[in-house]
Amino acid sequence: MLHSNTGAPGRYFTGGCGSSGIRNIINSVFYTLLTNDGESVVPEYNTLPTRWKVKIFYQTFGTAKKKFSNFLNRFFKKKKTRIGIYGPPNAGKTTLANRIARDWTGDAVGPVSEIPHETRRARKKEDIIISGANGNTITIDIVDTPGVTTRIDYHEFLEFGMEKEESIIRAREATEGVAEAMHWLREDIDGVVYMLDSTLDPFLQVNIMMIGIIEARNLPVIIVANKIDLPDAAPGRIRSAFPQHPVVAISGLEGRNVENLYETMLEYFG
Repeated sequence: MLHSNTGAPGRYFTGGCGSSGIRNIINSVFYTLLTNDGESVVPEYNTLPTRWKVKIFYQTFGTAKKKFSNFLNRFFKKKKTRIGIYGPPNAGKTTLANRIARDWTGDAVGPVSEIPHETRRARKKEDIIISGANGNTITIDIVDTPGVTTRIDYHEFLEFGMEKEESIIRAREATEGVAEAMHWLREDIDGVVYMLDSTLDPFLQVNIMMIGIIEARNLPVIIVANKIDLPDAAPGRIRSAFPQHPVVAISGLEGRNVENLYETMLEYFG
């Protein structure tokens, strides 16, 4: 006979979800009764009134169904990893997201622009299966996040020909986008691809802050030194700035060295 493991309603099952676990679930339908105060007792089943037998069955059937469903999901459902693409504005996050999506699904994630904060809401592309040279695969959802920065000023949008009112709206939306990106990082991300423009100084406050937050959450992170197609690119500076993490130099625009990035993703996110 089985006893409740916790004394809480609906928690009669002890053991794993193997064949013995399934037998335990079935047995609990006939042997476990929860009293009104939530404590588990184990009376002789045949001595119980019919209404109690019905109560036992319906109370435990829902739990048995849920346990069995979880068992099937664990063994037959493919594991997915949710990867957030983070970095400062205009580092090439959406360009990389589009590159990954097109390479493995034929689709795109979102539009790109030279104007900062073109992405002001997180965009997700699900069920991307990446395969490596050795046959290994990983199924991921990628989340293209808004550019993270410590300061957003609507005046910078005026320089791109926007009207003042439009610039103010864009700045507000960009600020909300930063908050959304941080929410994803706190709640729903399993790993991070951190994008940096390899033509710029990596020793910026926002980069130090973001890498520190990612490390504090114990998330695997790959740093991408993007835009190596430009003549003043210096990915070595990024490697020097963050020697504790893998750094992959690519051109998201041209697709140079993205195969190396995919292999690194398989290694660190698989």
